[in-house]
Amino acid sequence: MARIFVVRHGNTFGPEDVVRRIGGRTDLPLVSSGREQARALGRHFTARGIVFDSCLCGPLSRTRQTADLIFDTAGYVCPITLTEALREIDHGPDEGRPEAEVIARIGQPALDAWDRDAIVPDGWLVDADARRAAWADILAQVQGTRLVVTSNGTARFTVPGATKLRTGGYGEIIITADRAARVIAWDVRP
Repeated sequence: MARIFVVRHGNTFGPEDVVRRIGGRTDLPLVSSGREQARALGRHFTARGIVFDSCLCGPLSRTRQTADLIFDTAGYVCPITLTEALREIDHGPDEGRPEAEVIARIGQPALDAWDRDAIVPDGWLVDADARRAAWADILAQVQGTRLVVTSNGTARFTVPGATKLRTGGYGEIIITADRAARVIAWDVRP
């Protein structure tokens, strides 16, 4: 049996910031609270006795920083492989826009359908089939215990029924002997 932990990076906006729709074209670092979320994940996994054999990580600063802080806090070195397959999605014309503007353009029902069912809103540049295929490859290759650090738009294509992961949250999936993926937990925050 193999296990995979899918982590969403920590916060990229502070309390004084206007929250914007940020995707794969915008490379924001973690803010103070996001760095603390990553450290909390490291403490949480350590307290549970979880040691990762490998780590896949999206290429953006926020995902790399999250992975680095998890391992720094846990106190061990783990090989981290960066992959474009885990880059956040492209929000098209909504990239960098405040949420109120995004809702005004696409409507609340479209945003709800994205959050609930990963139905891509008009104008967003997301190849859902390619995302699902990339996750199928990642899940098929898991051996041991693997950490995957990515963004919310990418994580929702992990397995059928995967929903939003909050910043600093994770999902746990086991890969059974017949290589089936089974979600054990989703959107857990330490």
